[in-house]
Amino acid sequence: MSTAVAASPFRFFSLQVVRTQRLGPSMVRVGFAGPDLRAFRSDGRDQSLSLFLPHPGQSAPVVPVELGEDWWRGWRELPDDVRAVMRSYTLRALRADAGGHTTEIDIDFVLHGVEPDAAAQAGPAARWAARAAAGDRVLVLGPAVADNRAIRFRPPRDTDLVVMWGDETAVPAALAGVESLPTGTRARVWLEVPHAGDIQDVTTRADAEITWLVRDEASGQGSPMALSALRGTALPPAERPYVWLAGESGCVKELRRHFVRERGFDRGRVVFVGYWRQGLTEEQLREQEA
Repeated sequence: MSTAVAASPFRFFSLQVVRTQRLGPSMVRVGFAGPDLRAFRSDGRDQSLSLFLPHPGQSAPVVPVELGEDWWRGWRELPDDVRAVMRSYTLRALRADAGGHTTEIDIDFVLHGVEPDAAAQAGPAARWAARAAAGDRVLVLGPAVADNRAIRFRPPRDTDLVVMWGDETAVPAALAGVESLPTGTRARVWLEVPHAGDIQDVTTRADAEITWLVRDEASGQGSPMALSALRGTALPPAERPYVWLAGESGCVKELRRHFVRERGFDRGRVVFVGYWRQGLTEEQLREQEA
């Protein structure tokens, strides 16, 4: 008699950089590969990943994966200057061979603060991505099961209008979502970026209207401009709309209130995800949520 064992939905993947591509002033795409990826499974869209990066001078990130499910405790107990930097990202794209095995994945990084005259200092992930080169080693905690809980973009089959908003941290996930929509799906999308040079071309089968909102950094105007743009827009009539909002936590909450309270959308069809919070590092945010 055999006993079926359910596959763990997430596992560690040891990967190396194979290419980099600058997408604009504020973003770079990094491609990763490695034999481990044969076990990587994802339906894509806004698939969330945990990325572990080495400190300067380290050849690889230090994570006690040998501890199995207890890796988190062991990782937290390591010295700050030894313990791998952990950051949350979304999958931008994956490529597979003829047998359906994943061969490469792409992650897009926002590069705030890497410029010499930047007002705010770049975080460790942005600094790493800005100098990433082929052969650099990382660890990814990602999906071994394609349909997993780290995917939030799930328009119901009866959706007759998809509405999306994201700031630059959510642009990769938003574009992956738009590209996944079936032929003819009506979609209205607002994406917010710091520079006009950050606007990207998008290929999709959907009937998608994408509005790029370029912030005026000199004025310090932030995501409230998205709320003004949305309030001033008449959406196409729809009986079963689906809304996806992602980016800075305060902004997505404000936009959710707009759709639920002002437009009367069913709150169960409005998905909102805070990728970051103004004024807090990911470590500080993780401590607050612990």
